[in-house]
Amino acid sequence: MNDDSSIARLAATLREEIGRLRPGDRLPSSRELVRLHNVSPVTVSRAIGRLSAEGRVITKPGSGAYVAPTVTHGADSTDMSWQTVALGDRVVDDSGVNGLLTPPPDGVIPLTGGYLNPALRPSRALSAAASRALRRPDVWEMPPLTGSAELRRWFAQEVGGDVTPSDVLVVSGGQAALTHAFRSLAAPQTPVLVETPTYPGALAAARAAGLRATAVPMDRGGVRPELLAEAFAVTGARVFLCQPTLHNPTGATLTLERREQVLAIARAAGAFVIEDDYARYFSTFPVPPPMVALDAHGTVVHINSLTKVLSPSMRLAGVVARGPAARRLRASQLVESFFVARLLQETVLEFVSSSAWRRHLATLGTELTLRRDTLTAALAARMPAAEIHLVPRGGLHLWVRLPAEEDEDVVVEAARRAGVLVSPGRIYYPAESPGPRVRVTHSAAVHPAELVEGVRRLATALDAS
Repeated sequence: MNDDSSIARLAATLREEIGRLRPGDRLPSSRELVRLHNVSPVTVSRAIGRLSAEGRVITKPGSGAYVAPTVTHGADSTDMSWQTVALGDRVVDDSGVNGLLTPPPDGVIPLTGGYLNPALRPSRALSAAASRALRRPDVWEMPPLTGSAELRRWFAQEVGGDVTPSDVLVVSGGQAALTHAFRSLAAPQTPVLVETPTYPGALAAARAAGLRATAVPMDRGGVRPELLAEAFAVTGARVFLCQPTLHNPTGATLTLERREQVLAIARAAGAFVIEDDYARYFSTFPVPPPMVALDAHGTVVHINSLTKVLSPSMRLAGVVARGPAARRLRASQLVESFFVARLLQETVLEFVSSSAWRRHLATLGTELTLRRDTLTAALAARMPAAEIHLVPRGGLHLWVRLPAEEDEDVVVEAARRAGVLVSPGRIYYPAESPGPRVRVTHSAAVHPAELVEGVRRLATALDAS
């Protein structure tokens, strides 16, 4: 008798026996089965394995095999419970990010999210750019693995300093850039320093890479350099994530002096700075140069994403890095997705090379200023007990501290029931938050009047909570 038939015959016999037993009853031991059925220990092990895969038995190491509980399924359902054991505890928490990306139901005003309302996007100009890109030679051919030479040159010029096109890697958006940076620059189970509060998507990406996010406090001027130095010394971290311009969610912008201090501190610690320059096109005033333009030692990995300023589907960003760090980033991009689609790169080139790009930035700046002022005035008038952290000179958000006695979750849920969405403050902290806060956004609403109505609903929810 061959092994396969022996296994099948023993499995069939045991199925019949299981049918006469109750859930939780213990099957005979492997030694007893060998003796009773005159088969080898390997045959017993494989037969029990088949029954376990079928969900008929549960094996407990050192104890034996037991009849599995009976599970009743609907006619069209399938039992997927086995996956819980196979997957283990490797959980990626997407709750904070998912809430920011989910479109609001009809009639609900979004004072949350990180993308421009469709009315603010240059959709027609992007479509025209895509049409021109389709006429470019070789548009359906494979692009250079690090990105189009023309596009890398444009990103380098945007950064300034002594950054060259060879320092640039084109990736699929800012979130992908953060993921590549965390995986490339830090080993799993090591600490990474982050401003607190900070962008939830960055926290999720860091945790998914197996890193421990450690908070560095901020004030209205951004991250506090003396506490950053202390955090490096205490944790031994080798990576610091920073949003130096119009920080999300607080709106803080680092002065030139603080940028230089951050660079000096990271340099002394032998650490990298991931510079998430997501809001560089949302500023309504001149800002200091990016930290990477001040960096002569390969300390900074700079991210410039075009997604937020153009369209959610414009998944494209330029990453500037030098030395071995750059090689690791390129390897991460190559292994994960090979390259960014050439058509997308050619479309971006057509758009940023046209007058539509500068027109869009000018129009957007005017509109965002109006929206920020409208939202600020509405909050002051309808929610005087709440405190705006600061009124940023640009950006998309306001960071609001609620009265200390309020329950943040209760307020957010009451607001949702009142027909307005805001972001709970707790998702912006790597650990416990210091008190009730919400982030309110002015870019996702249809028009400024909707912002006023959204604040009215939020104030009503606050009063009722």
